[in-house]
Amino acid sequence: MNARVQPETGWKAQLQLGYQDRNGKTRLVDRVQRGPLAVQRSLYPEGAPCHTYLLHPPGGVVGGDQLDIRVDVQPNAHAMITTPGATKFYRSEGKQALQQQTLTVQAGATLEWLPQENIAFPGANARIYSDVHLVQGSRFIGWELQCLGRPAIQETFDNGNMDTCLRVHVDGTLQLIDSMKTNGLSLVESAAGLRGYAMNASLIAGTIPETHLDTVRTVLESFDPSLPVGATWMDNLLVVRMLGNNTEDIQKVLIPVWKALREQWLEVPACPPRIWAT
Repeated sequence: MNARVQPETGWKAQLQLGYQDRNGKTRLVDRVQRGPLAVQRSLYPEGAPCHTYLLHPPGGVVGGDQLDIRVDVQPNAHAMITTPGATKFYRSEGKQALQQQTLTVQAGATLEWLPQENIAFPGANARIYSDVHLVQGSRFIGWELQCLGRPAIQETFDNGNMDTCLRVHVDGTLQLIDSMKTNGLSLVESAAGLRGYAMNASLIAGTIPETHLDTVRTVLESFDPSLPVGATWMDNLLVVRMLGNNTEDIQKVLIPVWKALREQWLEVPACPPRIWAT
């Protein structure tokens, strides 16, 4: 089958990545790829940590697609994973698209999960579920950005269904559920939902001491106090949540938070992925 032709039943794609420490340098030692999910070659702009760019060649997700991404970071390994662009969920004729991500970070391992935003086009029908499995002594900094509609062109998410859920487990116990479910504008217009904003974002760090909450709050205090952003800590997890109308404004806040955590918690200099500068 031509890889550019969309199957009638949708793509069934899987990508499994396994990272190990090899003599002080993280290597991508396990890669299983089925369907249109891929990664570029490993990059080492800062020495030991392994930077990986996750690719979805078709350029978007449609009803019936099923994407399964699994990442396992072994002890002492340090992986950073990002995407070169937004993931677009296109209008569906009824079938639901599923993107499922399972991220496992072993004791002494570090994973930075920093994808670009998910964009739900009007009429999309999608479910995006992420499960993060941590143990005490593992280190994870990750974010997810959800955009309903395309605010840059004043296009609203006036119809469609989006169901997103980020769950964090520590030592096998579910400790955090961060979910969003909307039918058309129901959540966007709700005072208890997005309050008229098109985007919401969550940054999560764990397992992390509570002392780093002050680190994050110091960063946030440098921005306009009216910004819809806040930080909390509970059960060894630090959570930053934010609303906005474009990716640039959200990243202007979340990237400095990530940099501060990387430097003061991970104790390594901030090294943004090169793809962010393109």
